Amino acid sequence: MSDRDSPLNLTVHTMPSPALDGAARRTLRGRLQMLLVLAVCAAPVIASYITYFVIRPQGRTNYSELIEPQRPIPAALALTDLQGAAVPSASLKGHWLLVVVSGGACNAVCERHLWVQRQLREALGRDKERLEKVWLITDGAAPRQQTLDAVRTNTTETILQVPERALSAWLQPAVGRTLEDHMYIVDPRGHWMMRVPADPDPAKLKRDIEKLLRASAGWDKPGS
Repeated sequence: MSDRDSPLNLTVHTMPSPALDGAARRTLRGRLQMLLVLAVCAAPVIASYITYFVIRPQGRTNYSELIEPQRPIPAALALTDLQGAAVPSASLKGHWLLVVVSGGACNAVCERHLWVQRQLREALGRDKERLEKVWLITDGAAPRQQTLDAVRTNTTETILQVPERALSAWLQPAVGRTLEDHMYIVDPRGHWMMRVPADPDPAKLKRDIEKLLRASAGWDKPGS
């Protein structure tokens, strides 16, 4: 039998489903839109950090020590208020923090740090609401009422208890120093990103913080 006389052989392939293709396109479009929204939201943060940490003019110096890589606040950090109630570490996010660390008795170094903290925040003028004062007490001792009254003059202070060992998983002093020797700068995402030198110079520290506030304008929120 010749090929011309053979029965016609047909191969049937699965036809594309218009409905399926349409659903796939809608899913892809939705994902692209979501990524675009995330990129727009993250752009100010990324731009500020690139500006501050990467595109730095020659000769520009920081008084405080940059922490690289930055260290996020541990989600399980055991924070409590002065009444012993647990405080989630996430509650510290959203604003710039200037952190003082000490025992509850607050020695001379602690008192000076609290004074610098208070004066510096007031010196920021209209930007002062963007910086929150935090005092972390590491020995479980209750602070004196006189100290509490001083740090809360004209503004609030976030005062929390945290075991020193737990805090050391996040903040660390310079070699040969203790946690109490320094102040610490934390960004609105909860990342420790600067360690202030011991016996800080308020004017130089103020310049550091002003640079950070300028670089991050628009993506943090006022503190207390």
